[in-house]
Amino acid sequence: MPQIPEKIHELTVGQLAARSGAAVSALHFYESKGLISSRRTPGNQRRYTRDTLRRVAFIRAAQRVGIPLATIRGALAELPEERTPTRDDWARLSEAWRSELDERIQQLNRLRDHLTDCIGCGCLSLATCVLSNPDDVSGDRLTGSRLMTEPGGTRRGGRPGCEG
Repeated sequence: MPQIPEKIHELTVGQLAARSGAAVSALHFYESKGLISSRRTPGNQRRYTRDTLRRVAFIRAAQRVGIPLATIRGALAELPEERTPTRDDWARLSEAWRSELDERIQQLNRLRDHLTDCIGCGCLSLATCVLSNPDDVSGDRLTGSRLMTEPGGTRRGGRPGCEG
């Protein structure tokens, strides 16, 4: 990993990419989403403060555990302007994200448990398949495919809905 001399207080996008392990395109994307910021030189080149390395590390760690960028942006927005996340910030935020991650893990476990059944039967039935139709409220009352009906139980043109 290339070292940056202490006297250099700003990094080019290439230096930031090399030190953070993030692609230049990812850094541009993070900047476009308001996760990091840069200043422009008179030659219109981006320059990042050294503390951007910690922000990028924070973003990448949160992404690796499945936190959406919008949630990460909200977390960073809560920090005082230009301050990088600290160990205490990470501990506080990760505790808040724990229940969201636990819920995702439960959902993935349910999907995993039903995956073999659904693919095994080959039907991917809307009546029973939790993969193609998760949390189906109507599936408890009806079976098979249905055309959506207009209010009053008829399709456009006055014909009854299909019961197919």
